[in-house]
Amino acid sequence: QVQLVESGGDLVQPGGSLRLQCAVSGLALDYYTIGWFRQAPGKEREGVSFTSSPLHGRTYYTDSVKGRFTISREKSNNTVYLQMNSLKPEDPAVYYCAANRYSQAWPPPSWGMDYWGKGTPVTVSS
Repeated sequence: QVQLVESGGDLVQPGGSLRLQCAVSGLALDYYTIGWFRQAPGKEREGVSFTSSPLHGRTYYTDSVKGRFTISREKSNNTVYLQMNSLKPEDPAVYYCAANRYSQAWPPPSWGMDYWGKGTPVTVSS
């Protein structure tokens, strides 16, 4: 059974940092693109950052997080991380990780992801 479990969401002040974790089980992480999405109340889900399988070695960041967020994967514990620095008032949302095996599009669209976690909430407030 495939499971993606997010953790690390919290309340943080503007300018603060958080590291989100996506623990993956039931699939071979090396063969999957893992993406972080977020959805704020009343807004559409958006793709934030993606890491392709190591075979392709690609990463993607949406413009609003470039230079502030870093995605990484750790094969030894089947975990994908999203390091979020310099958090802004526009960053709060529920953050989801998702996995995709095959996609012609880069990054994969949300409707193309094969597996999803249940999300972890991030709040930015002073």
